[in-house]
Amino acid sequence: MMEQVTFEPEWAIPPGATISGILQRKKVPIADFAWEMELAEQDVEALCEGRIALSDRIAQKLEQILGVSAEFWIVREAQYRSDANKLAERIPPSDAQAWIRDLPLKDMVAYGWIEHYQNQSEQLAECLRFFDVSSIPHFEKRINSVADRTKFRTSGTFTSKRHAVGAWLRFGELTAQQIICEPWNPLRLRKLLPEMRKLTLLREPQIFLPKLRALCAASGIALVIARTPSGCRASGATMFITETKAMILLSFRHLSDDHFWFSFFHECGHLLLHPKEMVVVEGEADKNDPMEKEANEFAEDVLIPAPWKQLLDKLRPNRNSIVRFAVRAGISPGIVVGQLEHRKIIDHKFLSYLKRRYTWGD
Repeated sequence: MMEQVTFEPEWAIPPGATISGILQRKKVPIADFAWEMELAEQDVEALCEGRIALSDRIAQKLEQILGVSAEFWIVREAQYRSDANKLAERIPPSDAQAWIRDLPLKDMVAYGWIEHYQNQSEQLAECLRFFDVSSIPHFEKRINSVADRTKFRTSGTFTSKRHAVGAWLRFGELTAQQIICEPWNPLRLRKLLPEMRKLTLLREPQIFLPKLRALCAASGIALVIARTPSGCRASGATMFITETKAMILLSFRHLSDDHFWFSFFHECGHLLLHPKEMVVVEGEADKNDPMEKEANEFAEDVLIPAPWKQLLDKLRPNRNSIVRFAVRAGISPGIVVGQLEHRKIIDHKFLSYLKRRYTWGD
């Protein structure tokens, strides 16, 4: 008599993954789908990632919009939650506690990346789901693989802060997966750089970010803005999440226009100049790194093209001269101030009021 073996899965896939796949195939923007579902965009993203439960009401709406029965979605949701809990229960409590303690859990919850649970097993299941792993060793293997491909501007920073950096990169990846893009096209990106540069003249992130995201998507880049959790001091990152989709992840760390735009074009430089298989995470500058020099020069050339560089070096460091130069060059005064600081023509505190400052409320 053949022994019966009970199959226990080593993974837990949220029903939102199926939703996301359907939207990708049909090229339906998240905003349009959210409108039909009568949900906020961030709620649809959370649903696709499994961060919120798929309710009966949502199942009924999915049946109306996608044509797949409500019963199917309800069964998929129940199976997902059951699988996630079973995976978490296999991990010894002491190992679970130590692993969760190493994660920037407080910020992950505060930023809405994961839900908070009082029960350790439920919290563990939530964290495993976020990283899409079945166990702590599975997590270690995955994050070590990313670390092996990662170039970090501060030596050793990724290793010492790897859980925090890994969480930030994972949130960026999850968000980027929901962004519909054209296939990666480096020639298209180079062609659109002048249009992207013009956006530096716009003051409000609510206005320039949607335009910038659209230009990036047309080049095959998913642009993600995400705060860094405690332990991660990155300002930006680039990686290819598929063969045909790149991601630029920015933290708005310094909350000023000169840093934001330099970081953005710096990351564009990495995508165009350096290997696709590499993950680049920007922390503190390493002036001796050849790749960073190339990306810095690329960003400088985009922001201050060759005809304007000689004029910039001769510019009188006063408000009127800087504003006039910015108007003529078609760029924001704050970026001019940032470049003068970089060239050590002016002190970091001098004329810094010309920079545009942001808050996360923006």
